[in-house]
Amino acid sequence: MDPFQQPVPGELFHTPSGRAVAGDSLGVLARLPTESVDLVVTSPPFALLRQKTYGNAEQAEYVDWLCRFAPLVRRALKPTGSYVLDLGGAYERGRPVRSLYQFRTLLRHVDEFGFFLAEEFYWHNPSKLPSPIEWVNKRKLRAKDTVNTVWWLSKTEWPKADVGRVLAPYSERMKTLLRDPDKFYTPKDRPSGHQIGKGFAKDNGGAIPPNLIQLPNTESNGSYLRLCKTFGVEPHPARFPVGLPEFFVKFLTDEGDAVVDIFAGSGTTAEAAERNGRRWLTVDLDPDYVRGSLFRFVGDRDDEAVRRTLAELDAGGVPLVSPRQPDLFDGRPAD
Repeated sequence: MDPFQQPVPGELFHTPSGRAVAGDSLGVLARLPTESVDLVVTSPPFALLRQKTYGNAEQAEYVDWLCRFAPLVRRALKPTGSYVLDLGGAYERGRPVRSLYQFRTLLRHVDEFGFFLAEEFYWHNPSKLPSPIEWVNKRKLRAKDTVNTVWWLSKTEWPKADVGRVLAPYSERMKTLLRDPDKFYTPKDRPSGHQIGKGFAKDNGGAIPPNLIQLPNTESNGSYLRLCKTFGVEPHPARFPVGLPEFFVKFLTDEGDAVVDIFAGSGTTAEAAERNGRRWLTVDLDPDYVRGSLFRFVGDRDDEAVRRTLAELDAGGVPLVSPRQPDLFDGRPAD
């Protein structure tokens, strides 16, 4: 059974491209056909000291808990597939000392489960609030933590990737240079001894991006939050911006490829996959969060139409949601 084309146990709604499932990700992963997935990209509940409503594990248990998913993810991935994990930092209890759980997670995935570290990325969220309050605000012993580690793991040493699909805009200085290289640049040797000629002054459509992804997490007026408020649905408290999974969806997959998020939350990965022409499957243990993720695909409809779709879902149906192109996504930047 192809889970991207056929109903899946626990499915709450679907689009022409994907399916949103409420259930245990371990069970869903176990049912996926071997080597059927191109990309698993996810942001699991972090190993925080303070317990959250979405069920994060204690630090001491966290690495063991998260590693339970690794062999099932690896089995489901194609040989060219990738596993991208977004993990936030944490402090140890009662001390201004950082937890090493992200790095222990990485080492176990590589040493025990056979993944390769294709590249480490860092997500810088400049809008992140100072925390923990005790060490940053009160005692002023530590700087504000605004960076998550993002491990790009691959099943083999040669995962599918094309950085040309995620080029960054050129700086104004580079745009000036491209307009007239002879006027603004003279070839010379770098201190390292490397010579840089004028061959680099070619318009490739953008600059190669760094492995530092700078994205504020400040969504306040998107359809998801607006409709959560309208229909009295509690938004997921730990959403990541759509631009984060979208970067990896574009970078590591082709149109029509299969993308999976095993801790789907508010459905940001599903939205990124849908608007970039990828097939998708998202899973979250909390059916209320999966139900709310529907709002990412109905922002172009009036409230009464949304109400009818919710009613169908709540009555036990599995509504088909067809985002209308270009109404829903055209011209809308990543959050």
